[in-house]
Amino acid sequence: MTTKAVEIHEAQQHLAELVAQVATGEEIILLDGQIPRARLVPITPHTARRVPGLHAGSMTMSPDFDQPLPDEFWTGTP
Repeated sequence: MTTKAVEIHEAQQHLAELVAQVATGEEIILLDGQIPRARLVPITPHTARRVPGLHAGSMTMSPDFDQPLPDEFWTGTP
């Protein structure tokens, strides 16, 4: 991935061209003077959808999960 820096006012005039460059994998840094203010990067497509319940039963929860934590936890004293 290559990186290119562009002034914000120039980016406003050439936005469609910059988006086309980003779509090919280029990264664009938007500058306000010499200060970087934003980064245009390509969006990576989702490769696989998540499946609900795929790991059902693989985690367990302590029976006292809902109980208040002891004061020692919050104060840091033993």
